[in-house]
Amino acid sequence: MTELEVRQRIIDLCLQMNETGLNQGTSGNISARYNDGMLITPSGIPYEALNPEDIAAVALDTDDLNWEGPYKPSSEWHFHKSILTANPALNAVVHTHSTFATVVSIARESIPACHYMIAAFGGNSVRCANYETFGTPELSAAITEAMKDRSACLLSNHGMIAGGHSLDNAMWAAIELETLAKQYYYAKLAGNMIVLPDDEMDRVIDKFKNYGQKSK
Repeated sequence: MTELEVRQRIIDLCLQMNETGLNQGTSGNISARYNDGMLITPSGIPYEALNPEDIAAVALDTDDLNWEGPYKPSSEWHFHKSILTANPALNAVVHTHSTFATVVSIARESIPACHYMIAAFGGNSVRCANYETFGTPELSAAITEAMKDRSACLLSNHGMIAGGHSLDNAMWAAIELETLAKQYYYAKLAGNMIVLPDDEMDRVIDKFKNYGQKSK
């Protein structure tokens, strides 16, 4: 994808996540790796008002905020940068305050292997990061710990993060995580929830290595 296409795709997915109820207002944010930096939604601008040139470009090779664009980057630029730096296999990050993921995060619970699709995120659970104030290095550190060997996590009293190898894959992951959070919430209400054992999840994780279509 060209830089213009990446910028437009970020806007399209922001609009999609609000239209589908995955997010509300401008509380969520999306980033994508591009060349040696990242492109990320600006802070507090309604998605429907965004143009491709409004997406901020942020350098990844410095701890400081070094950016270009007409608007400052999302207040959560720090953890987007930390995730992309710590996880070379991830090229895009979606952060939302989706309802069920946020409900589970308010309880400060991780999502266990209540469904085998948990394996899509790299392990036998989706962890919940410790609470830290939004937009801080401390939150980034908590997320880095929660996403160790994982491509997603919940954020205590905040929301969720899902990463992917592309923008579309990251959005798929965010939708899947919200679905799993919803299933977990209702399974707890129903009672008698059975969590898959670690040996079964090991088998599922191994099968996921060859899941889906592979480019030739």
